[in-house]
Amino acid sequence: MNRNNYITGIILAGGKSTRMGSDKGLLPFKNKLFVEHILEVLKALVTNVIIVSDNKDYDRFNATRVSDLIKDAGPLAGIYTGLFYSKTENNLILSCDVPLIDIAILKQLIAEDDISFDVVQVQSQNKTMPLIALYKKRCKNHCLTLLESGERRLRVFVDQLKVKTIVLDKSLEKHAVNINTEHDLNVLKNEFDD
Repeated sequence: MNRNNYITGIILAGGKSTRMGSDKGLLPFKNKLFVEHILEVLKALVTNVIIVSDNKDYDRFNATRVSDLIKDAGPLAGIYTGLFYSKTENNLILSCDVPLIDIAILKQLIAEDDISFDVVQVQSQNKTMPLIALYKKRCKNHCLTLLESGERRLRVFVDQLKVKTIVLDKSLEKHAVNINTEHDLNVLKNEFDD
């Protein structure tokens, strides 16, 4: 069985990016945009990619763009929207601000998949990362329940699920770094400038 046919890649690109000041997924890095780096890695593992964003600028990438079903409700709404449109049980969910994401991390998530867990997430530098994770489609209903109750915090959602956490090898930690601010972006460009 080719498991890749049973996994959807979901990129969350609907954030306000208030700390960065511009859409993080569309930031340039090494002659590509952040989202292009992520798409390249995801497409090696999945057959279908969904980008969750209201921004039509994402339409130019070879992926399905969908708008948030619940507006202004953060990444929890993005996860709900992605899972709602997904047609597969397994879904690799990534935020749009991890341009260094490595295929080895995603392969590890897939390898650790287990029907008894709702989510398989990574932990890097002692921090769990629910936006680099494999989610079961069944999480969608719990997402919606929380959103309808007014809950927006991703941690509250994840804490209520059956979660397996994989501690990343030190050599992979840099590939899980989120780029949230201008400072992060400058550090990234200085550190990885060719």
